[in-house]
Amino acid sequence: MRDPFREALGLRVLSLGPGEAAVGGRVEAHHLNLHGTAHGGFLYALADSAFALASNSRGPAVALSCRMDYFRPLALGAEVEARAQEVHLSRRTATYRVEVVSGGRLVALFTGTVFRLGGDGDDVPAGTGGPSEA
Repeated sequence: MRDPFREALGLRVLSLGPGEAAVGGRVEAHHLNLHGTAHGGFLYALADSAFALASNSRGPAVALSCRMDYFRPLALGAEVEARAQEVHLSRRTATYRVEVVSGGRLVALFTGTVFRLGGDGDDVPAGTGGPSEA
Protein backbone atom coordinates (compact mmCIF):
# COMPACT_ATOMS: atom_id res chain seq x y z
CA MET A 1 0.00 0.00 0.00
CA ARG A 2 1.58 3.25 -1.15
CA ASP A 3 1.23 6.21 1.22
CA PRO A 4 2.66 9.54 -0.03
CA PHE A 5 2.47 11.09 3.46
CA ARG A 6 4.48 8.23 4.99
CA GLU A 7 7.02 8.56 2.18
CA ALA A 8 7.29 12.35 2.69
CA LEU A 9 8.21 11.75 6.34
CA GLY A 10 10.94 9.31 5.31
CA LEU A 11 9.23 6.33 6.93
CA ARG A 12 9.65 2.83 5.55
CA VAL A 13 7.60 -0.35 5.86
CA LEU A 14 9.69 -2.96 7.68
CA SER A 15 7.16 -5.79 7.75
CA LEU A 16 3.53 -6.44 6.91
CA GLY A 17 1.30 -9.43 7.61
CA PRO A 18 -2.33 -10.18 8.41
CA GLY A 19 -3.22 -7.93 11.36
CA GLU A 20 0.33 -6.69 11.94
CA ALA A 21 2.87 -4.25 10.56
CA ALA A 22 6.11 -2.48 11.45
CA VAL A 23 7.19 0.92 10.17
CA GLY A 24 10.56 2.54 10.87
CA GLY A 25 12.33 5.84 10.48
CA ARG A 26 15.04 8.14 11.75
CA VAL A 27 14.49 11.41 13.60
CA GLU A 28 15.67 14.12 11.18
CA ALA A 29 16.08 17.87 11.76
CA HIS A 30 12.67 18.61 10.20
CA HIS A 31 11.01 16.21 12.69
CA LEU A 32 12.12 18.20 15.76
CA ASN A 33 9.95 20.31 18.04
CA LEU A 34 10.87 23.51 19.90
CA HIS A 35 12.67 21.45 22.58
CA GLY A 36 14.96 19.84 19.99
CA THR A 37 13.39 16.39 20.34
CA ALA A 38 11.14 14.38 18.03
CA HIS A 39 7.81 16.14 17.52
CA GLY A 40 4.82 14.24 18.89
CA GLY A 41 3.15 14.58 15.51
CA PHE A 42 6.03 12.72 13.87
CA LEU A 43 5.78 9.88 16.37
CA TYR A 44 2.00 9.81 16.00
CA ALA A 45 2.30 9.65 12.20
CA LEU A 46 4.78 6.77 12.56
CA ALA A 47 2.41 4.82 14.82
CA ASP A 48 -0.63 5.69 12.70
CA SER A 49 1.16 4.40 9.59
CA ALA A 50 1.74 1.01 11.21
CA PHE A 51 -1.88 1.03 12.45
CA ALA A 52 -3.20 1.79 8.95
CA LEU A 53 -1.13 -0.95 7.34
CA ALA A 54 -2.07 -3.57 9.94
CA SER A 55 -5.78 -2.74 9.93
CA ASN A 56 -6.09 -2.50 6.15
CA SER A 57 -4.25 -5.81 5.71
CA ARG A 58 -7.61 -7.47 6.47
CA GLY A 59 -9.55 -5.34 3.94
CA PRO A 60 -10.62 -1.69 3.86
CA ALA A 61 -10.97 -0.07 7.28
CA VAL A 62 -11.39 3.44 8.69
CA ALA A 63 -10.29 4.69 12.09
CA LEU A 64 -12.95 5.08 14.78
CA SER A 65 -10.69 6.14 17.64
CA CYS A 66 -7.00 6.48 18.47
CA ARG A 67 -5.03 7.27 21.59
CA MET A 68 -1.32 7.86 22.10
CA ASP A 69 0.71 8.11 25.29
CA TYR A 70 4.27 9.50 25.13
CA PHE A 71 6.86 8.19 27.60
CA ARG A 72 10.28 9.53 26.60
CA PRO A 73 11.81 12.02 24.15
CA LEU A 74 13.91 11.10 21.14
CA ALA A 75 16.94 13.04 19.95
CA LEU A 76 18.05 13.93 16.45
CA GLY A 77 19.33 10.83 14.62
CA ALA A 78 17.45 8.30 16.75
CA GLU A 79 16.18 5.23 14.90
CA VAL A 80 12.57 4.54 15.79
CA GLU A 81 10.10 1.79 14.95
CA ALA A 82 6.34 1.37 15.35
CA ARG A 83 5.11 -2.22 15.74
CA ALA A 84 1.37 -2.76 15.29
CA GLN A 85 -0.35 -5.89 16.52
CA GLU A 86 -4.03 -6.80 16.29
CA VAL A 87 -5.53 -7.39 19.74
CA HIS A 88 -9.20 -7.76 18.79
CA LEU A 89 -10.92 -8.69 15.53
CA SER A 90 -14.66 -8.92 14.90
CA ARG A 91 -16.83 -8.75 11.83
CA ARG A 92 -17.28 -4.96 12.12
CA THR A 93 -14.34 -3.67 14.20
CA ALA A 94 -10.73 -4.38 15.07
CA THR A 95 -8.38 -2.93 17.68
CA TYR A 96 -4.60 -2.57 17.44
CA ARG A 97 -1.80 -1.91 19.90
CA VAL A 98 1.19 -0.07 18.44
CA GLU A 99 4.42 0.10 20.42
CA VAL A 100 6.83 2.86 19.38
CA VAL A 101 10.35 1.75 20.31
CA SER A 102 13.88 3.08 19.97
CA GLY A 103 17.05 1.39 21.18
CA GLY A 104 15.00 -1.39 22.76
CA ARG A 105 13.04 1.07 24.91
CA LEU A 106 9.34 1.89 24.76
CA VAL A 107 8.95 5.52 23.63
CA ALA A 108 5.18 5.71 23.17
CA LEU A 109 2.08 3.54 23.08
CA PHE A 110 -0.70 3.97 20.51
CA THR A 111 -4.05 2.18 20.60
CA GLY A 112 -6.52 2.39 17.74
CA THR A 113 -9.84 0.89 16.73
CA VAL A 114 -11.14 0.67 13.17
CA PHE A 115 -14.48 0.07 11.52
CA ARG A 116 -14.12 -2.68 8.94
CA LEU A 117 -15.86 -1.68 5.70
CA GLY A 118 -18.17 -4.05 3.86
CA GLY A 119 -17.66 -4.82 0.20
CA ASP A 120 -20.97 -3.21 -0.85
CA GLY A 121 -20.38 0.10 0.93
CA ASP A 122 -23.52 -0.25 3.10
CA ASP A 123 -21.37 -0.45 6.23
CA VAL A 124 -19.76 2.99 5.79
CA PRO A 125 -20.32 5.04 8.96
CA ALA A 126 -22.14 8.35 8.42
CA GLY A 127 -19.79 11.18 7.48
CA THR A 128 -16.79 9.08 6.44
CA GLY A 129 -17.21 9.54 2.71
CA GLY A 130 -16.32 5.96 1.90
CA PRO A 131 -13.36 3.60 2.05
CA SER A 132 -9.92 4.96 2.89
CA GLU A 133 -6.88 4.09 4.98
CA ALA A 134 -7.24 4.37 8.73
